[in-house]
Amino acid sequence: MSQPTHTTAELRALDHAHYLHPFTDHKDLGSRGTRIIERAEGVYLWDSEGQKILDGMAGLWCVNIGYGRRELADAAYKQMLELPYYNSFFQCANPPAVKLAAAIAEIAPAHMNHVFFTGSGSESNDTVLRMVRRYWDLKGKPTRKTVIGRINGYHGSTVAGASLGGMAPMHEQGDLPIPGIVHIPQPYWYGEGGDMSEEEFGLWAARQLEEKIQQVGEENVAAFIAEPIQGAGGVIVPPSTYWPEIKRIVDKYQILLVVDEVICGFGRTGEWFGSQYYDLKPDLMPIAKGMTSGYLPMGGVIVGDRVARTMIDEGGEFFHGYTYSGHPVAAAVGLENLRILREEKIVEYVKQEAAPYLQSKIAELADHRLVGEVRGVGLLGALELVKNKATRVRFVEKGTAGTLCRDICVRNGLVMRAVGDTMIMSPPLVIRPSEIDELVNTIRQCLDQTAEQLGV
Repeated sequence: MSQPTHTTAELRALDHAHYLHPFTDHKDLGSRGTRIIERAEGVYLWDSEGQKILDGMAGLWCVNIGYGRRELADAAYKQMLELPYYNSFFQCANPPAVKLAAAIAEIAPAHMNHVFFTGSGSESNDTVLRMVRRYWDLKGKPTRKTVIGRINGYHGSTVAGASLGGMAPMHEQGDLPIPGIVHIPQPYWYGEGGDMSEEEFGLWAARQLEEKIQQVGEENVAAFIAEPIQGAGGVIVPPSTYWPEIKRIVDKYQILLVVDEVICGFGRTGEWFGSQYYDLKPDLMPIAKGMTSGYLPMGGVIVGDRVARTMIDEGGEFFHGYTYSGHPVAAAVGLENLRILREEKIVEYVKQEAAPYLQSKIAELADHRLVGEVRGVGLLGALELVKNKATRVRFVEKGTAGTLCRDICVRNGLVMRAVGDTMIMSPPLVIRPSEIDELVNTIRQCLDQTAEQLGV
């Protein structure tokens, strides 16, 4: 029996009456009304009123191979007929999960050969916290419990994920972070670098890790967690001096390095993982989003050999896991997604063509009177909106310019995201040069309209 069709007004009324959205001011949403997205193809969305919208955010950083790939739907359908679900408890496994773990190990850094599956990036970071602390218990150093994260980092919105992240508004709603998690400054040169050069600031920001280790006590520190490039924090690209110094500090104090690849993983930087882009050697890599291109919810943690071997050889039972760990249908979609990424050489396309073209085109926006800085890596980009380019003076009420620009973008058929007054983008990896031209031309049009309304 087919579902009855509803008008946009009817869907909005049902939404308002029953649907609580994530990260939403529901009172405000009720007054504005929901945009109903009905279908998608390639890099475009269509809403229930027929507007065509270029998705400059790949959903939520996740639709890497674009919308409308029949192969992923077919993989899900076939697997649902064979085995729609079984758990990975009780010494059981299913073929797609086993094969996906092996396929991920093939593209991961050479020292990372095991995968623990979850249902999301947030669950992946909950797993990280459990796994890090279990590792040090097994090593006979149970005091090593404290995990150091970054202010304005994002690692999900569960209790552990939000605690590992360093976003103040999230911490204020729930008495977070939980004990044993502390934070250091982010490597945000444009916003926080002051009079230092980028290189000087990168070293300063990295050395805050060493200071924090000494403050907490080396014997109490378990790990450092960070995104290769901060995504939800505003596409913050660390200065060139940052990661080499972090590597030195992590090696010196022998703490675990957790590199959150939920956004950067599966091709976003032009490498399979951001860790490879920055030549890092993580012990744990949380993953999600691009591993299924968002077609089904799935996450995981890629585990380095020293942690995996300790857990396997010395650990006994690890009392942690999820009903949907290694879900066979999600795993089948993940396998097909990886096949497409590899056979169509999409990661290579990003590195060799799409990323250089996108970065060159958005760099042209630096001449706009509203833009203080343009930055990006791969198919990630950010535009800092400022009142005065020369002094970096912001608008008085933070987020005014960004929210206005975001709404203007949607009206003009483009999805971008505003983080305060920073406009960010993360289009599908399959975006073509002509679509990049459309993206950047629309951005310039939206910047013009934003500046006009702001009186700049």
